[in-house]
Amino acid sequence: MSVAHADDADDYSRPTGESYHAEKALPSGDFYTGQWRDNLPHGHGKYLWTDGCMYVGDWHRGKTMGKGRFSWPSGATYEGDFKNGYMDGKGTYIDSSGDLYRGSWVMNLRHGQGTKSYVNGDCYDGEWRRGLQDGHGRYQWKNENHYIGQWKNGLMNGNGTMIWSNGNRYDGSWEDGAPKGNGTFRWSDGSFYVGVWSKDPKEQNGTYYPSTSSGNFDWQPQQVFYVDLSECVVCTCQRIPVLPSQKMPVWYGSSEQSSSGNRTKNSERPRRRSVDGRVSNGEMELRNNGSGYLQLDENAESNRSSLGPLRIQPAKKQGQTISKGHKNYELMLNLQLGIRHSVGRPAPATSLDLKASAFDPKEKLWTKFPSEGSKYTPPHQSCEFKWKDYCPVVFRTLRKLFSVDAADYMLSICGNDALRELSSPGKSGSFFYLTNDDRYMIKTMKKAETKVLIRMLPAYYNHVRACENTLVTKFFGLHCVKLTGTAQKKVRFVIMGNLFCTGHSIHRRFDLKGSSHGRLTTKPESEIDPNTTLKDLDLNFAFRLQKNWFQEFCRQVDRDCEFLEQERIMDYSLLVGLHFREASFKDSATPTSGARTPTGNSDTRLSRAEMDRFLLDASKLASIKLGINMPARVERTARRSDCENQLVGEPTGEFYDVILYFGIIDILQDYDISKKLEHAYKSMQYDPTSISAVDPKQYSRRFRDFILRVFVEDT
Repeated sequence: MSVAHADDADDYSRPTGESYHAEKALPSGDFYTGQWRDNLPHGHGKYLWTDGCMYVGDWHRGKTMGKGRFSWPSGATYEGDFKNGYMDGKGTYIDSSGDLYRGSWVMNLRHGQGTKSYVNGDCYDGEWRRGLQDGHGRYQWKNENHYIGQWKNGLMNGNGTMIWSNGNRYDGSWEDGAPKGNGTFRWSDGSFYVGVWSKDPKEQNGTYYPSTSSGNFDWQPQQVFYVDLSECVVCTCQRIPVLPSQKMPVWYGSSEQSSSGNRTKNSERPRRRSVDGRVSNGEMELRNNGSGYLQLDENAESNRSSLGPLRIQPAKKQGQTISKGHKNYELMLNLQLGIRHSVGRPAPATSLDLKASAFDPKEKLWTKFPSEGSKYTPPHQSCEFKWKDYCPVVFRTLRKLFSVDAADYMLSICGNDALRELSSPGKSGSFFYLTNDDRYMIKTMKKAETKVLIRMLPAYYNHVRACENTLVTKFFGLHCVKLTGTAQKKVRFVIMGNLFCTGHSIHRRFDLKGSSHGRLTTKPESEIDPNTTLKDLDLNFAFRLQKNWFQEFCRQVDRDCEFLEQERIMDYSLLVGLHFREASFKDSATPTSGARTPTGNSDTRLSRAEMDRFLLDASKLASIKLGINMPARVERTARRSDCENQLVGEPTGEFYDVILYFGIIDILQDYDISKKLEHAYKSMQYDPTSISAVDPKQYSRRFRDFILRVFVEDT
């Protein structure tokens, strides 16, 4: 990153807003020539860095914006659209080896429709996502072999067809670049083989049908993997060495408007708005002011926003550790013993195509855990109990579908670290527990909720299997502990994914339904902290997503709401967590989760380039998905004082860079008789459109309309 001090006496003698041609030799050795306005590049210009990188094109207030061409000293070039310093829009990139990509970009990543021509003669034309082939596409090798079908993370995955230059072809399912599942291999002479494919010969199963009686009966299906596909290697994309957004200079030395309308020379840096509502100098200087809030350095010139400061409190780890003496200590031990037994139980490899019998409500396993142990269970210090697994094959397959490793799953829940109980039960009366690494949340269930989950399990399974980016809660297990003795108490619980399992601090969290009655936090402002879940009428932001992400978000919200409506589910909400990027690497002494938290000095200053390197690091890139670790912007909003139930506030023009986490939660409430009575009773007292308890069809429509008003495309 370059630091550009652009102090020139001529700059201060010109009226504000006047553009002119300038040539700037900067102290760093960089050079700029082109249009200049208000002490910043604005218009068409060329910037040359000392390392040989060069940008020629459009600028807007010191950032590359519009059409431009960026070149690297290695010979690589990008020509196309830029937005806020990023390669974003339509563009062509030619790397130093000669590989060429022409298509869509989002924040420096190939994303959308695009064509990649490799210097060795291979070519891919199709959909990209986060820098890799993902979606539908066609790959042709230089030897004329070609594949047409679905891709995932740069590999052939899903349904697709491979056609060899000799006329042979395979039609069927693929996984991680190889045939997996049902498929048919056909020879050019008309012979074919139909069956279930796998690299593991034990899982391979099928039938060979020769075209004539003299067919090749010595042929083995494994030849497809080790002979036919040996030359069908997909080329990888060369990594872009330095991103253009990382090279963008920070322009210091702009001056302020004097009362006479002309600018007076001033050595102060240009000011920008911070996440706490103040205005600061060109670099963010976040300090802990002793009250627990992150604010600007007191020495920096600042003033308050007209809305008041948006203060960011360091988040603390949630929950109370369940140690010996806690009222639920024995329950935790029972739960851990049961999970270890269920997950560790030997079971045959399961296919993703489950039989209807696996979903039968009667499909459950009881296991007795006597204190002294048994043939199947270990001795333990807790009281005797019984353990029930509901639909064990289905949940084992769901864990496989969600790529949950069995050993890691057991270690998270049953390891040496105790669970943490959240401070208070939810509105439903359920208790929540978190694993120490924050990966999983365990919720106690009412019998009615358990019945709803079992009833909707077939539809849920099909939905999450069909929709890779679904926002609905991920369920990993449904169990019951029955205490023996006089109490005969039953505790049912479900294990879910924790939406906020992240190394980033969650500074704000919102639970959004689209209704207004009772949707305001009752806590006084002094007691609201990052662990407080705010509601619809507390919402003071609009969430701005990049175009491709916004389109995908709209499609997925529609699919998820349609699924929930068909299952007669209502009262669900969108849980949203915000991490303000300007507060990254701060207050590392109080990590927010068991995951590793970025650390830094007590007076860390974050540049745009440093944040880009952090967000677009290869290891971080794979973790960016819809609703998970998503870079975005939020705009602060304000409600009119004369409309206390206004759901969506008016935009203020204050923008903040954030990382978003969101998902649809509480999806186990059906529209039963109690909810119908609640709707009838409250409709007589309040506006029927403002209450949560409404018909699933009306609830789905209202929820979608509201969510798509607060989530908008970032233009």
